[in-house]
Amino acid sequence: MSENNQNINWFPGHMAKTRRMMEENIKLVDVVVEIVDARVPFSSKNPYLDKLWSRRPRVIVMSKTDLADEQVTKEWTKWFEDKGFAVVPVDILKGKGLAAITRAANQLCQEKIERAKAKGLKPQPIRMMITGIPNVGKSTLINQMAHRSDAAKTGNKPGVTKAKQWIRLSDGTLLLDTPGILWPKFDDQTTAMKLVFIGSIKDDILDSYTLCARLCETVAARYPDLMADRYHIEKEVLSLSGDHILEAIGKKRGHLKAGGVIDVERTAVMVLDEFRNGKIGRISLERPEDE
Repeated sequence: MSENNQNINWFPGHMAKTRRMMEENIKLVDVVVEIVDARVPFSSKNPYLDKLWSRRPRVIVMSKTDLADEQVTKEWTKWFEDKGFAVVPVDILKGKGLAAITRAANQLCQEKIERAKAKGLKPQPIRMMITGIPNVGKSTLINQMAHRSDAAKTGNKPGVTKAKQWIRLSDGTLLLDTPGILWPKFDDQTTAMKLVFIGSIKDDILDSYTLCARLCETVAARYPDLMADRYHIEKEVLSLSGDHILEAIGKKRGHLKAGGVIDVERTAVMVLDEFRNGKIGRISLERPEDE
């Protein structure tokens, strides 16, 4: 595949506004919860938030574990824990692991709670800021925790949440929902590409064919059996470039235009959609040893 030299940068004006808002509101919360995508935990962790977090206890929530390689998710959980983070893997859609988020936040605030009790004061509800890059499942997670379908707006694309909002849970815990925020410049374009793969950056940054060819190369290198089983293509093909893999998939699926030409654009859209919805299988695009 020909090398694409286009740098991927996406930092709309509303993200700069979100960053200022988070800086202003950090003093209002007790704990910061950052949600990362379990398929790319390292690439989806916002380095800007590390500086913001230094002023508050922090929890990392690994979302979309149902789409990620289970063993790799365990490796990432240990990797983050070894660095001193409280880590909670969750399956947002099934509601698995959500209760552990509040428990982790309460444990981090235990000293503050005990100080209030020692003074004869009633401890105030824990206030958590929910943060993360676009499309990692922040709003869906909040709706599940609040047992409401409309506590936070959701959508399978970046940029749905536009402003901050406070949501109260049944136990009194307050959640501050914030819009998804990326960092202004990607020094590592591989990181940027992974974020396009999972839908955290809009697809129109690159054409779907180039994007999917890169995805095919990445997945075929890590999970050749899943690719071969899903698309019924020979494993020998999976060692070729993304262009060849994409063409082989299009041919098998019968995506043909007039004259028998393979419709690779149609195939690319299909493969991207199937990856994002877990139809190819449970796939992690990075492991701790990669970093």
